[in-house]
Amino acid sequence: MTLPAEVYERRRRRFLDAIGDGAAAIFPAALEAVRSNDVEYRFRQHNDLYYLTGFPEAGAVCLLLPGHPKEEYVLFVRPRDAERETWTGRRAGVEGAIGTFGAAMAYPVDKLDEKIPEYLAERERVYYALDRDEHWTQRVLRWIRQARASRPRTGTGPTAIVDPGEILHEMRLRKEPEEIAHIRRAVAITADAHHAAMAAVRPGCTEFEIEALIDYTFRRAGAAGPAYPTIVASGSNATVLHYTTNDRVMNDGDLVLIDAGAEYAGYCSDITRTFPVGRRFSARQQDIYELVLCAQLAVIEQIRPGVRYDELYQRALAILIEGLLALRLLTGSVDEIREKELFKPYFMHRIGHWLGLDVHDMGDYKVGGESRALEAGMVLTVEPGVYLTEHIEDLGPEWWGIGVRIEDDVLVIPDGHEVLSAAIPKRIDEIEAVRGGAPR
Repeated sequence: MTLPAEVYERRRRRFLDAIGDGAAAIFPAALEAVRSNDVEYRFRQHNDLYYLTGFPEAGAVCLLLPGHPKEEYVLFVRPRDAERETWTGRRAGVEGAIGTFGAAMAYPVDKLDEKIPEYLAERERVYYALDRDEHWTQRVLRWIRQARASRPRTGTGPTAIVDPGEILHEMRLRKEPEEIAHIRRAVAITADAHHAAMAAVRPGCTEFEIEALIDYTFRRAGAAGPAYPTIVASGSNATVLHYTTNDRVMNDGDLVLIDAGAEYAGYCSDITRTFPVGRRFSARQQDIYELVLCAQLAVIEQIRPGVRYDELYQRALAILIEGLLALRLLTGSVDEIREKELFKPYFMHRIGHWLGLDVHDMGDYKVGGESRALEAGMVLTVEPGVYLTEHIEDLGPEWWGIGVRIEDDVLVIPDGHEVLSAAIPKRIDEIEAVRGGAPR
């Protein structure tokens, strides 16, 4: 386990109390994914199951039964198998599911089809996410049908399926101290990688060289690796939001946008910096960079409990529109630009997202039809950007290929905010000081 057992126990207790007696909740493990032929990708547990149990293995199912006299928390796991463990590593088995992961009862996975319908037959509601993969959804629906089969005679059996995310994802949105500590560590590792990349980029190097340096820095510091495919986008590649090819040779005069975050103990960071491949920004690059930075700093300054999430986007949008008008990249009135979304070719994404076990973490952005108010314990990214491509109508070629995004990870605290990634340079003078000492 990456967190103390009592943390998972506390989370399960909160969730069990929230769904109430008469309910059952089913959380299957993530499916294993084939990379090629008989080689699989490294397994990563589904975050809902992991959040409640800390159980890291494939093939498992967590069943929660609030009010059950003895078995509120049941795990179905792959049994110990000496031959399979020789090839793929040690398993917890039934004994470990109980002794290490705190299950009140555990069974081998081949008992799923026998035991789960028996448990569900005494429950009125089943909490299960129907948007999970089809393999598990069909299996869960079959268990529910089996459990309902005796309802005409017994009067018991489930009559409703409820999305557990309405409760669980709200829990995940508000980070516990132990989670914040892991996010801090992920951010600190990522900061080291961004520092190394900013100092190492030089004209003539290839994007994948810097990607390799970043990923090496992650692993060397104890991270599981990148929390998402590392983006090293130079020149016009920086105008592609999720560019991951990373195979271009960088040239003096280019900007390079690096969007990279480490995953540590299951928790993610997500940070972007943009800087010149040479020593200094050109005049046009500096104009765009200063505009994006101005928008980002203004948004971060707003972050505190009670501020609504959409207010952050609207603040960034107002500054970006005004700046693009001042640079004569947009024309017309502010109202017209907003109404017709004429800014979209330049800034087409939102201002950020929640951050946690998932890079784009769980939690609704609207509640009751209104933008959510921020609360202490939430972690979010702030990442405005401007992207200038040859596809933008009437944009002069002197602007083509400039892509700037600046992204930080921010914790909402009771009296405001804390920028977790503040150690990574982002002001022009700071960046140019680093770039001035970079290898040529």
